[in-house]
Amino acid sequence: MIRIITDNASDITVEEAKKMTVEIVPLTINFEDESVQQKTAADFDNFYRKLETVQTLPSTSRPSPEDFLKHFEKAKEAGDEVLVLTIDAGSSGTLESAELARGLSGYSEKITIMDSKQAIMSQRLVVEQAAKLRDAGANMQEIVVYIKDLRERIVVCGVINTLKYLKMGGRVPKTMAFIGEAIGIKPIIILGDNGLDELAKKRGMLAGEKRLWQEMDKFPLDKELPTYFGYTLNREISENYRQKTIERYDLTKTGIFPIGGVIGTHVGPNGIGLAFVRK
Repeated sequence: MIRIITDNASDITVEEAKKMTVEIVPLTINFEDESVQQKTAADFDNFYRKLETVQTLPSTSRPSPEDFLKHFEKAKEAGDEVLVLTIDAGSSGTLESAELARGLSGYSEKITIMDSKQAIMSQRLVVEQAAKLRDAGANMQEIVVYIKDLRERIVVCGVINTLKYLKMGGRVPKTMAFIGEAIGIKPIIILGDNGLDELAKKRGMLAGEKRLWQEMDKFPLDKELPTYFGYTLNREISENYRQKTIERYDLTKTGIFPIGGVIGTHVGPNGIGLAFVRK
């Protein structure tokens, strides 16, 4: 058997993970007064409600090597192979923790660790496809080859509704943030080699949505794979965008999912996300 392990930057809930037979090793989100769980969609909503009340951004801690080692030891006892699919290495040290744990496991030849090069809905997509291949009888090599190709063709981007949390994190000067908020500037972000990068700034959510379509228009879509939409706290905004995008591109495979606090810390509430696969 192949055990698939990922982290909670994928926003796969505990219940979803059980259905997929996937194991979750969580990153920890630390507010000044408490650490918060990100196991359910309700946890995600509670995170944003708390985020709206604080003056300092929470910090995010990667899993420890010991967190991964517990899973590796169980796999060793069962004689199972292990595939670990982590959040983009440019965004977190989670991959490094998994590698350290593999070195300590005494089972390294049976453990494969891959940088998904993704986060949120696109990391979910990678994990889902790996699980489907495993369940269809694919071996480790076949899954690895497929994921290496898939991760290079996925694009994940989004529109941030407010500059507040970028300002709190020191990403934009306070003066610029104040002016941007006053005139409704919406940053457009994309997951790049070094985490979240800014694509553009647009005035208003509608202009931001159109900018995301420009990313979709750069290359033909692979419609054999789903296009995923994400939201931070407010599902309605993303659902409206999903319907417009389905009509525009004649999509038949889509999904919509909440975005948790691992990436949401820098995004804040009322944002939208988009993940799609290029041919």
